[in-house]
Amino acid sequence: ARVVIPRPAIQKRGESVSATLNHRLLSLMGDLNVCSQQGLSERFDSTIGAASLFMPYGGKYQATPSSVMAALFPVGEGVTSTASVMAWGYDPFLMEQDPYQGAFSAVIHSVAKLVAAGADLEQTYLTFQEYFGKLGTEAKRWGLPFAALLGAFKAQMLLGKAAIGGKDSMSGSFGDLDVPPTLVSFAISASDAQALISNEFKGSAHAVVLLEAEKEDLPQLFAQVAALIRERKVASCYAIGFGGIAEALMKMCMGNRIGFAFLAQFDLFSKRYGSFVLELAQDMTLGELLGYTTVEERFSGAGFNLTLDQIQTAYEMPLEQVYPRKRSEMPTMDIPTLNWTKRARAKSKYPKPAPKVLIPIFPGTNCEYDLSSALVAEGAVCEQFVINNLSAQGVSESVTSFAEALSHSQILFLPGGFSGGDEPDGSAKFIASFLRNPLIAEEITRLLEVRDGLIGGICNGFQALVKLGLLPYGKMINPTEDDPTLTFNLLARHQSMLVRTRVSSTLSPWMQSHQTGDISLVPISHGEGRFICKASLLDNLALNGQIASQYVDLQGKPTMALPYNPNGSEYALEALSSPDGRVFGRMAHSERATKDLYRNTPYKPDNGLFASAVGYFS
Repeated sequence: ARVVIPRPAIQKRGESVSATLNHRLLSLMGDLNVCSQQGLSERFDSTIGAASLFMPYGGKYQATPSSVMAALFPVGEGVTSTASVMAWGYDPFLMEQDPYQGAFSAVIHSVAKLVAAGADLEQTYLTFQEYFGKLGTEAKRWGLPFAALLGAFKAQMLLGKAAIGGKDSMSGSFGDLDVPPTLVSFAISASDAQALISNEFKGSAHAVVLLEAEKEDLPQLFAQVAALIRERKVASCYAIGFGGIAEALMKMCMGNRIGFAFLAQFDLFSKRYGSFVLELAQDMTLGELLGYTTVEERFSGAGFNLTLDQIQTAYEMPLEQVYPRKRSEMPTMDIPTLNWTKRARAKSKYPKPAPKVLIPIFPGTNCEYDLSSALVAEGAVCEQFVINNLSAQGVSESVTSFAEALSHSQILFLPGGFSGGDEPDGSAKFIASFLRNPLIAEEITRLLEVRDGLIGGICNGFQALVKLGLLPYGKMINPTEDDPTLTFNLLARHQSMLVRTRVSSTLSPWMQSHQTGDISLVPISHGEGRFICKASLLDNLALNGQIASQYVDLQGKPTMALPYNPNGSEYALEALSSPDGRVFGRMAHSERATKDLYRNTPYKPDNGLFASAVGYFS
């Protein structure tokens, strides 16, 4: 057998060097390999499992893309600080030009990203995804994957990292068309969550340095950076990639709107795989000083001066029409800031040291584990009840058993998920239909009117409570066209992000651990969260203190503007209670906000909702 390794092709891409630096920098941020994919990312639930240590986009403004995935290992109701951390490396143009160098750089870059995040280098392993055209009998075609594997193996031997498993395909051809030579390297590490750092700038007047090395010295460089991060000498770190120093620094600026000023002229655009930009946490002499972070929201140096607004516009524009995050015709209105400080009765007539919470699991429910964990941590006893809808008999048996379980429970809590697959106008319909069964409806009435219990719902659960009439009326009713509903987000797509919510009423026992005006950063993940109803009813809900929480902007003001109000909910309504406060629903996932997570944002844990519910029975 014989293979022929192709000679590296010479390719020129990008802007002419005669273009102004301002223009070249903005063009770089608009490159499809560099530009924002946030509108795509938000279509996927990034906080399910209540374990995400980094949001996909970080900083106060959630604008700096995270270079790694980091999440705590799932341990049920246990506690762990061990995280899985993963990163990828792949430059399609470099792979096409030189498969050997492309695969080598893919491995180096994937591991460098883990190093920049503070992951444990000793516990790092690799896996590859390979995709090439059909090999046939031509030696040159066989040479493409052969060269790539040699390059990857060279990087593995240099770093001392084994590749485990992976996937390959040599069928990427159709007629005369071949896929580009592809070897994507995934680096994975098990690390202490406390050791991880994120890549957005943390403050102004911080020195920013470049650390790089020759190929043969990369292991020593990686160890040096890992040690600096471990010793808390680094505030943020970015593994330089496709767009060179320029991409790294501009993206580091955006998350917290911190500017940067170069001290001298540098090569901004060269790919430096295996090199790092470090924001230093203390004064020290290290590497090559690039410049300093600034309060002024500008990116400046010899021959260029850009505002962060200009950079962000160029960064977000390319995919805005494909994966939109904005609407040109957003409703404009002044939203009142609600302040209801009266509290309803904070204790049940029937105390129970460890109240039992019944959590039904419907087809599409996916938040039951997170919800149960949050409640158990506050002293509740949870029963997760799986609804069997495989047959008419299964549904009938579930109805009987569920009604019996509810008769012995103090709290009914409907968790979030994608009931009915979130088919158009289908969200929570099955949940509402099931709970309307006369046996169950009677027990719900007894729970509220006889046993002085509580009912809660998050996301899909909130939608079901509204469809049942339990919100906002506090009792089950037959719906009419004049009743409130939760409908499609104004962007007509799923939204997953952190939002700011402000407590606007402490009427509900569910809110007894909070004060009016408290602001929290909480995850959302839904496609149908826009609360709409008749204006007269909405005004009454506000006057009665039933609007428990509102979406607010960075200044703490209720707003209709995206992304702060992610769904266009009227009155910026995020949470709602019944007239006596004992039935409560919200769109934000409080069950995912009780741990030390989302560390590349200003988020702080808040278990008040669940502590209040358990405390109601103490």
